[in-house]
Amino acid sequence: MRQNHYHADMISVEEARQKILEHFVTLDSKSVYILDCLGLVVSESVKSPLNIPPFNNSAMDGYAVISEDTKLASSDHVVNLKILETIKAGSVPSVKVIKGTASRIMTGAPIPEGADSIVPFEDTTELDWNINSDKSFVGIKYPGNVGANFRESGKDLSIGDVVVEKFSILTPSLIGLLASVGLEQVKVIRPPVVSILSTGDELVEPGLSIEPGQIFDSNTYSIYSSVLQLGAIPKIIGIARDNRQSVIDMIEKSLNSDFVISSAGVSKGDYDVVKDVMGEMGNLNFWSVNMRPAKPLAFGKLKTHKSFVPIIGVPGNPVSSLVAFEQFCRPAIRKMMGKTIHDRKIIRAKLVDSIENYDSRRVYARVIVESKNGVNVATTTGDQGSNILTSMAKANGLAICPENIERVLPGEEVDVILLDDSVDLS
Repeated sequence: MRQNHYHADMISVEEARQKILEHFVTLDSKSVYILDCLGLVVSESVKSPLNIPPFNNSAMDGYAVISEDTKLASSDHVVNLKILETIKAGSVPSVKVIKGTASRIMTGAPIPEGADSIVPFEDTTELDWNINSDKSFVGIKYPGNVGANFRESGKDLSIGDVVVEKFSILTPSLIGLLASVGLEQVKVIRPPVVSILSTGDELVEPGLSIEPGQIFDSNTYSIYSSVLQLGAIPKIIGIARDNRQSVIDMIEKSLNSDFVISSAGVSKGDYDVVKDVMGEMGNLNFWSVNMRPAKPLAFGKLKTHKSFVPIIGVPGNPVSSLVAFEQFCRPAIRKMMGKTIHDRKIIRAKLVDSIENYDSRRVYARVIVESKNGVNVATTTGDQGSNILTSMAKANGLAICPENIERVLPGEEVDVILLDDSVDLS
């Protein structure tokens, strides 16, 4: 039977997200060592200080020749040229190639003056040599065309060309490109430091012994990993106990960060000490968001000696905390990093089993999405309780049942937020 849990003060997911994001800004930039920049956003365009390649060089192991000398060459009538020298990568030519001569050259080595073509080893007699062969000459079996196997200076980049555009996200290839022009550092939008704290007398850190009535703190570790995955810098503050001084101490430890995420202590019925202290140390709003899981949510700013630091309080149930992170914390972190706010792909998929919506809230059901016979299908991961962390661990997507729909039946299509970019739906 449908239950109506709607409250007058309940706000939509979109309204909550908008109210939150209004208080986040893109952070300042700093110069960072390129090996520490993967996934970060470039804050200003980078121009090349040199040509790439910086000099004409060979694309093949072979012989640098004058093409005119080889125009009559064939496998039946080889053209013999005197070998002047061997030019290795990292060395420079010492003599000019003139008519009737050739320089043996390795890939990446500078092309000697006078040569206008590179003939690969396999098109010469070098591979036919034996111990008795005269290695002062080489036979050319095929004509070398002008410019063949040349890498021209500046072909990849010229001086002043833009290497990386402003606001580009640095990938391995872009980092390699920066290194290729000799840059050791680059200016990027710095990643935010995100403090993470949990609240509750029942929580115990993993690795410690557990007593009756206690549970291990999982939220800190799932949120930490989620922050790290985004390229931000997570900072574990610890567990605040359900007493005033403990909450104060933990919050004070988090004030030198860019963003604070706390879990538990935001639901109606939770101990008021957490809410009271957070309210005294800043300006916080406690909302009911029209979603399941993760209905209770807190947002505001904590006072620091300089200004404020934003804080989002997510529910204590482990699935609720991760769904709230996806909807509210993830967009906020991406905005601070100068990235587009929404990056998760949304696809359409047919349900294998039903999704029940008994209280008129938007449901984010944990599902496994896969392609079967060219059709995307979504199967729920079992019990959808907000405390069933295995339902989230198995999922690669969140299937959405809108607020105004009581039930989505098997075979019906729904929107699914993909949580895993590697999902193969081909």
